[in-house]
This record gives sequence, structure tokens and C-alpha cells, in this order.
Amino acid sequence: MGCFLISYDLGAANNDHRPLIEEIQKIGNTWQCLDSLWVVKSNETSGLLKERLAKHLNGDDKLLVVGIKRHGASYNLNKDCSDLLSKKI
Repeated sequence: MGCFLISYDLGAANNDHRPLIEEIQKIGNTWQCLDSLWVVKSNETSGLLKERLAKHLNGDDKLLVVGIKRHGASYNLNKDCSDLLSKKI
């Protein structure tokens, strides 16, 4: 099982985040660290996750799915996300 950062920027034509957020939450273990930044654990690859989530995006939306390893740093995140990044990845 891998850990991934998912980040998105929805364009002007898509102001409804709900379908995308609901699909992210269906992935499994998910943590919303920032408004449009999630950490997820999944057996899927970053490419498969991108394809799965892209179905909920419009042409001017942007999506980034990146596999992450244990090394990282953060500042002033909520405790759940900070603990996740430091202990569970």
C-alpha cells in the first residue's frame, strides 16, 4: 500500500468540489490536510488514481497525484495530518 498526495485546483466552470471530494474519500484511508490537499493510502498507482479522479473534473481544472515517502516537513498543519505525515507514512 502506498501513500499519495492529491491536490487539485478547480477552474471557474467547476465550483462544486463535492463529487471530487466524495471520490477521494472512497479511495480508503484519506486525510484532508489543506483545503485542496489530501493524503491517501491506496493500493492503486498514481496513474490509476489520476484517471479515477479526472472523471470528476472539467477542462480547466488541475489535478496532481504524487507518491510520497517518509521524508517530509510541514508547518502549522492540524494535528491529525501532522501525526499522519510523521508516523504513518
